Amino acid sequence: MGQSKVAYRYAKALFDLALETGKVDEVHADLNTIQQANHNELKSILGSPVIGSEKKTAIFEAVFAQHVQLITISFFKLIFHKGRSFAIKDIIEAYFDKYRIHKGIKVVEMTTAVAVSDEVRQSIVKELQQNKMLSGKSIELKEKVDASILGGLVLQVDDKLFDASIKHDLQFIKKQFIKNMYVSQIK
Repeated sequence: MGQSKVAYRYAKALFDLALETGKVDEVHADLNTIQQANHNELKSILGSPVIGSEKKTAIFEAVFAQHVQLITISFFKLIFHKGRSFAIKDIIEAYFDKYRIHKGIKVVEMTTAVAVSDEVRQSIVKELQQNKMLSGKSIELKEKVDASILGGLVLQVDDKLFDASIKHDLQFIKKQFIKNMYVSQIK
């Protein structure tokens, strides 16, 4: 959670309102739709300090009115009116964090040297769900490909890191050779 206090407070307010009205999943889907609308022009217009809140609201409604709930439209009207449009991305991320906590979803970041197949992905998720720390939780796997790890995988859950990469193993072997613990030290 690297969001600002402003983003966290607005996300909490939206989440609490969605929880109170029974629309937590619908608002989550709306925010996902808004986040997926990855148009640079739209982002720059909605985030611009030069464009007024009425104009931003009109543009937002023109683009999203047919695709999102009234609660979401009203919330974004408030964001534009209060001049907080600079924090839209962080507000959405903070809402997603609160949603995951509410639904018992754990995010696991998986880094591999090459993209993995669906079969391997499902096998990893199954193994993770048998872990004590993650039992009873749903798992959201965020995948990243990094050829520099050479092979294997690196998993991160919250602040815990499991490094089973070939790069890590090679670094460990290199340290053993440098230390050379099998040769007595000459003093």
